Amino acid sequence: MSDPLPQMIPLTALGGREARTDTHGPVTLTEVTNTAIASFAARRGAEAPAAKALSAVTALQLPGPGASARGGAFTVFWIGPDQWMVMAPHDTHELLAHDLTAAAPGQASVTEQNDAWCRFDLRGEGLIAVFERLCPINLRAAAPGHATRTSIDHLGCFVLMETQSQITVLGPRSSAGSLHHALLTAMRSAH
Repeated sequence: MSDPLPQMIPLTALGGREARTDTHGPVTLTEVTNTAIASFAARRGAEAPAAKALSAVTALQLPGPGASARGGAFTVFWIGPDQWMVMAPHDTHELLAHDLTAAAPGQASVTEQNDAWCRFDLRGEGLIAVFERLCPINLRAAAPGHATRTSIDHLGCFVLMETQSQITVLGPRSSAGSLHHALLTAMRSAH
């Protein structure tokens, strides 16, 4: 008699079966696990048609440096010249990278990023004070839709500010525990 096959149980970036939520003072930190992520880079000579295709798929005007755009199911943010990161709910856009490739055949290089990044959403009052302890971004002067790459606890991360009370952080999935610890420590220090 052979042994039954082991059950495959999906785990979050923090190693749990359910996404983790932590609250300290007025700030809530949530591990977000339902995000499909793809990078989209226009190929040389096809910049205009590739950008037009991405804009058509997402129904968004593509953001420039330091900015993000959000609408419908999509969030798009600029990561370099003629390059964007695209996010959507995984439940409805599991094949996001495939769909973007099909929309711009031969015009863009698209890479699925789902397992490369972990996502944490911070909500609440006083987030500016939290991020002043984490990274050198002047969020006091930033407008909603600000997006930038920075270093948090020696990790390359993207910070997207929807409002001053709602900020998303994408960091390397392999360092999710370290990033979570840094965010939680800054929350406790600020409040």
